[in-house]
Amino acid sequence: MTLLTCVAGVVLVGMAKGGFSGLGALGTPVVALALPPSTAAAILLPILIVQDVVSVWSFRHTWDKWIVGWMLPGAIVGIGIGWAMAASIDEKTLMGVLGAITLAFGFYRLWIERGGCVAAASTSPGWVGALFGMATGFTSQVAHAGGPPFQMWVTPRKLPHLSYAGTNSILFAAINWLKVPSYLALGAFTHDVMAAAALLVPLAIGTTILSVRVVKVLKPERFYTIIYLLMVMLGARLIYAAFI
Repeated sequence: MTLLTCVAGVVLVGMAKGGFSGLGALGTPVVALALPPSTAAAILLPILIVQDVVSVWSFRHTWDKWIVGWMLPGAIVGIGIGWAMAASIDEKTLMGVLGAITLAFGFYRLWIERGGCVAAASTSPGWVGALFGMATGFTSQVAHAGGPPFQMWVTPRKLPHLSYAGTNSILFAAINWLKVPSYLALGAFTHDVMAAAALLVPLAIGTTILSVRVVKVLKPERFYTIIYLLMVMLGARLIYAAFI
């Protein structure tokens, strides 16, 4: 059971790293079905960093520097807050709230895109992105669940789909490295944790490469429909995880 849940979690984060943003938020809750949440998060972080190498290389020419430039400083603040509050955060409550917001946003965007409305691309200012970046860093620090806040600010901007995937890859690669000091300080990287992570790395790399290839051949309009559908499913799953 433990091995199967770890495999499922790694496949989900691999798909997220390959361009299907947001799915990575399910990684920790899925692995936490068989392991303590802190252990699940510690196992996944080295795997995420390895996957980042594949995704950053794959999308290195297609990313939005302006978006990363605004979101990353906010993410650094959010990571710091998450680290400082590590002992007092109720992860289930956080995942439930995040799930409800993600579910509502996913349905809203599907209604706009498929309900006959023509929605112009968002042009919200950079400081709004910094606030979403803070939420991204905070939820990523707590449970590797930074995908939904990122999606909420970036998807309405209607980037070319490869630019969207590249921006996601670059931002989260930086965030994952920024989380390492806190995990080291908390003593999370035990021998057993690192051994489990090493065992799962080949699967992580393979899943990421496959997802990158799928994303690169998808039509842009289909890509965004898939992202919104994934947000609906992700939101529902996070809400469910908050109550089991």
